[in-house]
Amino acid sequence: MNPLQAFRSQLSKLQRLAQPYFLPVEETSAWQFLLLILAMVAVVAGSTLLLLSGVVALSGALIPELQARFLPGVPQQIAATWRSPVGPVLMALFIGGLGCFVALRGKLRQGRWLPWVLLGVITLLILVINGINVGISYIARNVDNTLVAYQADQFWQVVAIYAFCLVLALPIRALQSYLIPRLGLLWREWLSGRLLRRYLSNRAYYVLNPNDEAAEEIDNPDQRISQDAASFTTTSLSVTVEIVSAVLTFVSFIVVLWTISSKLALWLLVYSLGGTAVIVFASRKLVALNYDQLRLEADFRYGLVHIRDNAESIAFYRGEQQESREAERRLGGAIRNYNKLIIWEALISVIQRSYDYFSRFLPWLVIAPIYFAKQVDFGVFGQASIAFSQVLFSVSYIVNNIDRLAAFSASISRLEGFQGKVEEISDRNAALERLSDALTEAAASQSLLVRHVDLVPPNSDRRLIHDLSLEVDPGQRVLVVGPSGCGKTSFLRLVSGLWAPAAGEVQRPPLSELLFIPQKPYMLLGSLREQLCYPQEPHRFSDEHLRSVLEEVRLGALVQRYPDFDIKQDWPRLLSLGEQQRLAFARLLLNSPRFVVLDEATSALDVATEKHLYQLLSQREMAFVSVGHRPSLKSFHNLVLELDGQGGWKLIPAASYDFNSGV
Repeated sequence: MNPLQAFRSQLSKLQRLAQPYFLPVEETSAWQFLLLILAMVAVVAGSTLLLLSGVVALSGALIPELQARFLPGVPQQIAATWRSPVGPVLMALFIGGLGCFVALRGKLRQGRWLPWVLLGVITLLILVINGINVGISYIARNVDNTLVAYQADQFWQVVAIYAFCLVLALPIRALQSYLIPRLGLLWREWLSGRLLRRYLSNRAYYVLNPNDEAAEEIDNPDQRISQDAASFTTTSLSVTVEIVSAVLTFVSFIVVLWTISSKLALWLLVYSLGGTAVIVFASRKLVALNYDQLRLEADFRYGLVHIRDNAESIAFYRGEQQESREAERRLGGAIRNYNKLIIWEALISVIQRSYDYFSRFLPWLVIAPIYFAKQVDFGVFGQASIAFSQVLFSVSYIVNNIDRLAAFSASISRLEGFQGKVEEISDRNAALERLSDALTEAAASQSLLVRHVDLVPPNSDRRLIHDLSLEVDPGQRVLVVGPSGCGKTSFLRLVSGLWAPAAGEVQRPPLSELLFIPQKPYMLLGSLREQLCYPQEPHRFSDEHLRSVLEEVRLGALVQRYPDFDIKQDWPRLLSLGEQQRLAFARLLLNSPRFVVLDEATSALDVATEKHLYQLLSQREMAFVSVGHRPSLKSFHNLVLELDGQGGWKLIPAASYDFNSGV
């Protein structure tokens, strides 16, 4: 991909990330988004002219002597603008810009007016600050001339005007410094929330595998939702404001520079374009290095979080040495890549500094001959230096910010890639869910029905089950057995709807009537009440009801230890696996589904407690499909489904099944 194609690709990714906050992509197109941006600029430019004209008129009417002192020549310039074609053209653009917003007002809902208003105010402040800077360049010229001419009175008058400009600029700068991060914060809240909703909808989070380091397309989704989204919104606004400011600075000061010396203006353009081309060519490697650095840093952080989350298991195994090696391996990858990054950044820094140092000589080389020829006054030196530095800074924006832009480009690729992948998975799963729901609704019975199913794990060609047909009626219980790795848990994933069959169909009862209990129960970050009620609303059940259920699953001691159900603890570390499994059964009793899928859900319990829990399910006439290896489980089931892992299966009455012989 050549640089132009890469640039267009990044712009397209940026548009897909940025537009939805300001304008819904489902109902609009890219050209409408661009039209509104141009309309906003037109509205801001027209508002600036109207605001400045109003201030001049008001100050002239109320304090004409102060206007003459602090705004010398400004009223005349405003009047000339209105008399020239510029004034009417700006007003026409102003009205047209407002018309665009009115025409698309139906799209600007769900709070989308606010970012446009804030963006417009920020642009207005940039325009005002830019006008003040242009005025300061003339003030600097007059300061030099009054000093050379020993005109004390005129000097102090010019200094007073300069002080007035500073007093005017400071609150504007302060307001701008507040509004930019404030808009970035609002944007981050919206974008992170949108990504999070899509990530958690239609089981997109389940399809994405954040632990697979070989899957380089989408790694560390947690970092992309949190850190990358925050970096993108903050940097996007910062870069946008800086580019707008650079363009306005260029337009304003190139006029000033051209009035001083057209030769200097032309030399500046040639110099800046040449320097930009060199720096862009030299910095292409930075984008790839920054992208890799974000990924490697996230991998290193994930490894440390993994150690923290599994601290007890590591301590039991005395696995500190192995964990240290793995953490150091991840750290080493980040360090090696960062070493390459700082080498390239140092190289580009040398080019940037050379570019900056030599640029200071250009105004002297061009202005000195015409000054010695007495064609300009001494103050032109100061004004030319200011105008030259401002124009050079604006046209050298890429040169001065290449490392930052490279990091920004990498974050765009990571975040847009994640957004696109999540939306693709979510939409695909939503279509499958609708099809599954339609099949479920079309089913005549309320059974769990498996018809001629082939089971193949995702991203695999290994067929675990071939042509399986099975029906689990209400009140029926099926025990799934077989050697390790034969596909018992995979079959439960199929039954629960996490995996789709490679062939055949699965009809399930409504989701509210089906619950899955894994071997290691899920413990969420929350209170004891939330643990018990999950995934129901936490205040659906009374404290008495919760205590009763805990007593039923023989967790009465937990109630004595934590009588307040709203207490929050690190439950996965605090509770043993056996306590967690009993808590999962309490959760199951509270949800009261008609069908239950159990994946060795009593493996950490003694036989007596296991028998008690299964009796609770039988008393409530629940149908269940469970995986287990204990012969004692046979008495709680009607049928045994035996898998061999090669696609074969047998369906045997539980009463005649022998765990020792397999039949």
